[in-house]
Amino acid sequence: MYRNGALEKEGFPIEEVSEYVRDPGSTVWFDLCSPSPEDLRLIGDELGLHELAVEDVLTDHQRPKVDVYDNHLFITVYGVHVEEGRLAPVEVNVFVTANALVTVRENAHFDIDAVVRRWDSASRLAGHGVSFLLHGLLDYVVDGQFDLVQDLDGQAEALEETLFEEDGVRDARELQRRAYVLRKNTTRLRKIAMPMREVLGTLLRREQGLIAEPAMLPYYEDVRDHVLRVAEWVESIRDMLANVRETRLAEQGFRLNEIMKRVTSWAAIIAVPTAITGAYGQNVPYPGEGQAWGFWMSTVLVAFASVGLYAIFKRKDWL
Repeated sequence: MYRNGALEKEGFPIEEVSEYVRDPGSTVWFDLCSPSPEDLRLIGDELGLHELAVEDVLTDHQRPKVDVYDNHLFITVYGVHVEEGRLAPVEVNVFVTANALVTVRENAHFDIDAVVRRWDSASRLAGHGVSFLLHGLLDYVVDGQFDLVQDLDGQAEALEETLFEEDGVRDARELQRRAYVLRKNTTRLRKIAMPMREVLGTLLRREQGLIAEPAMLPYYEDVRDHVLRVAEWVESIRDMLANVRETRLAEQGFRLNEIMKRVTSWAAIIAVPTAITGAYGQNVPYPGEGQAWGFWMSTVLVAFASVGLYAIFKRKDWL
């Protein structure tokens, strides 16, 4: 519980929240991690939260959004968590009243201590109460998404650079695996980052007495700017990955043509000796039949024909 921007009390039970929020000079933040329905019911009774908002917390995979109720806002955002190279977003639900902020985390992978450190580093703005706390939370979420999209962009550029360098089936499979994981992560990030434009737009557009403070508006505008940059960057990465895929398919077609040319050329080289030796194997008289010089003549003919075809195909870059 904060009073006039200074921390006054912490670690108190849910049942005391309603007592503190009656004081307009105090600001209460309450954090719940993987709460039970009973815990949510208690905090809902203490703050008078709408039953539909509480029900949304119990429903997984909500879309990032802002719901406006008579006495509070309900916000859903997603923190970034990468596990074994794959993005696993963490849902964070937020109840916002005039002087209380309640964060409900899906699991402990969302680092709420980092949010607290961000609040502490900007304590000069703590006097703005809930507006300040909400900004710090959203700023941390968006910065996490911004850092991830930067990393994904670097991976996409590295993928482009190695596109023409890989050699062999193993490298080709590894390239395909990397491209698949990158596309999956980009798609997941897009699902949680694109709706954030509406979230920030709604917070800045609606006059709820929370974000309308002139001193905090520039900070929320800065967060929205980062959200727009993330959204544009995600679309850029998707285009880049689409180009990589098209280039990869074109490269495979080119290599297949090269292989077919080589196979056809070798088949032609082999066909000439086969024709000559087949002709000499017929049961008809031929020059040198039964003579040693006939064998050597056929051998020289095979060698010259093969070397001549090889030279022609090599000059045409078919081999």
